Amino acid sequence: MKLVKLLLVLVYATYHVAGSTEGFRGDLAAIGPGAVFPGDATYDQVTGAYNKRLTIRPAAVTFPSTPQQVAKIVKVGGKYNHQLVARSGGHSYVANGLGGKNGLVIVDLRNMTHIDVSSSSGIATIQTGNRLGDVALALNQKGRGIPHGSCPYVGIGVHGGWGFASRMWGLTLDTIQAIDVVTADGTIETISNSNKADLFWAMRGAGSSFGIATAITVKSYPVPTTTISYTYNWNLKASDAAKAISESQKFSQTNIPKELSLELTFGKGNSAGFVHLTLSGGWYGPINELNSVLAPYLTKLPKPDWSDRKVGSYIDVLSYQGGSGTLDVHHKPDATDTFYVKSLMTPEASPISDKALNAFTTYMAYQGFSSNLNWFVQMELYGGKNSVLNSVPVDATAFARRNALWTFQFYASSPNYNPPFPSSGFSFLDNMVNSITSNSPSNWDIGAYTNYIDDRLSNWQHMYYGSHYQRLKSIKRIYDPRNTFSFPQSIEL
Repeated sequence: MKLVKLLLVLVYATYHVAGSTEGFRGDLAAIGPGAVFPGDATYDQVTGAYNKRLTIRPAAVTFPSTPQQVAKIVKVGGKYNHQLVARSGGHSYVANGLGGKNGLVIVDLRNMTHIDVSSSSGIATIQTGNRLGDVALALNQKGRGIPHGSCPYVGIGVHGGWGFASRMWGLTLDTIQAIDVVTADGTIETISNSNKADLFWAMRGAGSSFGIATAITVKSYPVPTTTISYTYNWNLKASDAAKAISESQKFSQTNIPKELSLELTFGKGNSAGFVHLTLSGGWYGPINELNSVLAPYLTKLPKPDWSDRKVGSYIDVLSYQGGSGTLDVHHKPDATDTFYVKSLMTPEASPISDKALNAFTTYMAYQGFSSNLNWFVQMELYGGKNSVLNSVPVDATAFARRNALWTFQFYASSPNYNPPFPSSGFSFLDNMVNSITSNSPSNWDIGAYTNYIDDRLSNWQHMYYGSHYQRLKSIKRIYDPRNTFSFPQSIEL
């Protein structure tokens, strides 16, 4: 009798699982957006990660065209106890757009690409399936722009959004006036400071943990008449590279205009003990003033090996800064890579010490030179005098690092850019970051940037969200009590 009962239980369990699977597929198919499941011919194609270090196997990938379809997908996911995540763009460094772990339902927003721009007010509504190239081109047709990154293939999002115009205009999320969002119960809302202000606050900095943003309404800005992209290159001894950073920190505390952006990029030098340094940025002020603005900094450095300037319209320079010569993301597929990334945000009130700078540049000049990885480090100037980005009150949005002077991106690819990624690559970047932090005060107020997300980061709750994390958890419990929107390093209940 016991054996019969056991067989009946197994038969019921098998039927129940099969029935749930068929019901899940059928319910998604009935919505009409199209869905791809494991075993389908296109499954591997639509689940390929930008970072080939990672392979993620979602339960399904859906392709809605309307907020109503998104809402129905969320409800079906809840009915069958599936967690969900939105995919906008596809550049997540740790494949969070595919769930970051197996078994999630992916809401791929690629079919939601409408952009509307008011000629009179400059207010724009942008669906979140758009890439930055699409956004820049559409806004520019009306003589407008917003701050955002330079890579045209990156999706428009709600986690940050630094670009060369950010010292002048802020982060992308600072421009957001309202968000159209589908919440965990499948409700469609337009949230703002006057409707569900707590959720609006949380989504500007941690949005994917709270709902699926289908559109953002943003304040745009008139684009400058003419823009300059500038570049200077050196091959420097480690000690001279450290001095270059030190001088840039001093320069940032002078009365530099908000119209100046600045980024330092480091790579492998031409011999051991040297590093390659590129100083680059944008200038959005009067053309004839750039030389006098940069002179106090450049006179402190050796004569560059090479320099270049691109002078043109705002959109032409943005296209140049993107590196591919065009903002059209439809002329060819996006590239892929096999890589690991870390980030570090350092406080303006406590600049990086000379001791830490020398340790950092020495590491790059020797360990970096001997490494077979393809690596670079970017130091983006967030702060400095007159920075609009850091003039926003820290509690205005969930973005917690309004005190940053620099945001570092430490990036290392496999030797041939294809799998596998060597295990030594993790320690290579860990030690590079440690060369700075271990030579700095123990109570140094550092953070990290969610858009350069690091799947091995310890204490990520504090590093990404600082003092805002507990408030984010409280809001998560209100709007997503079943943890519907969950991925590695999403806000916890």
